Amino acid sequence: MLDEYGRSINYIRVSVTDRCNLRCTYCMPEEGVEQVSHSDILSYDEIARVIRLCAERGISRVKLTGGEPLVRRGLPSLVETLKQIPGIEQVTLTTNGVLLKEQMGALAGAGIDAVNISIDTLDQEMYAHISRRDKLADALSGLEEALKYREVKVKINCVPLLGVNEDQWVPLSLLAKEKPVDVRFIEMMPIGYGKKYQGKTQEDILSVLREAYGEERCSSGVFGNGPSTYVEFPGFRGKIGFISAMSHKFCSECNRVRLTSEGLLKPCLQYAAGEDLRTPLRRGASEDELSRLIGRAIYHKPLSHHFEMEEGEGFEEKQMSRIGG
Repeated sequence: MLDEYGRSINYIRVSVTDRCNLRCTYCMPEEGVEQVSHSDILSYDEIARVIRLCAERGISRVKLTGGEPLVRRGLPSLVETLKQIPGIEQVTLTTNGVLLKEQMGALAGAGIDAVNISIDTLDQEMYAHISRRDKLADALSGLEEALKYREVKVKINCVPLLGVNEDQWVPLSLLAKEKPVDVRFIEMMPIGYGKKYQGKTQEDILSVLREAYGEERCSSGVFGNGPSTYVEFPGFRGKIGFISAMSHKFCSECNRVRLTSEGLLKPCLQYAAGEDLRTPLRRGASEDELSRLIGRAIYHKPLSHHFEMEEGEGFEEKQMSRIGG
């Protein structure tokens, strides 16, 4: 489906829970956040119904997120259901990897197409500081388990933080040289606790990587669900990617909407506005009514974000864990 600015919207990020087994400093306070009642979270059947209607509107790619999606029981069953929906070409997962080793087999069996694992550092002490949990070994075990399934594309996501993990960009990138994985650097978005941190740009990171690995070559093609840039370094098995929504604003190419765990269909991360789907779902709304709401959310997707502005009317005030990563 096209929005009012002519962008083709074919990708939805679905948060299945606001809960997480880590407490990353740029995402939530150490004591965690007030959790949404389980009854207020969309059921798997409700999510599947929404995705079926989204598929009729042209959505073909689904990313499952959280919080941490693997803390919700039975996630492979949702993957299997979504994979069977006509029009859905790809179902992928973003996870911190801590619970991945135990669940990867079931996810692969359900047909998961790709797994993105968030790892901001390979230093155990730094990982424990950032995430407030000593779980790096578990995350790396999850990575190794995922790599056993060659039909599943594996990527590593790193949020580069000024003064925090700058010395980790080269070690993390080395994983793309040694293993068949892509390592992606994702700019910090100034949402919730993320406002307290200053990120680093694509150019900053590339400058460091060039010193370590030589000149890069730009990769042509589509390697992810949304707008991104990928490069290749000599001798690497995988690629290095950048999702730079701040320094390389790609709103004109944005192809995504987001479904929060509470059933709000958000057309843009920055704005609080969206279509409440949970209420009509639970009062027995018809397929036509729900489809109209979905279509309205997509059509009225904002032209662009304005994260360069500290405040603005209608800006999102919820923490990232409540919105969906």
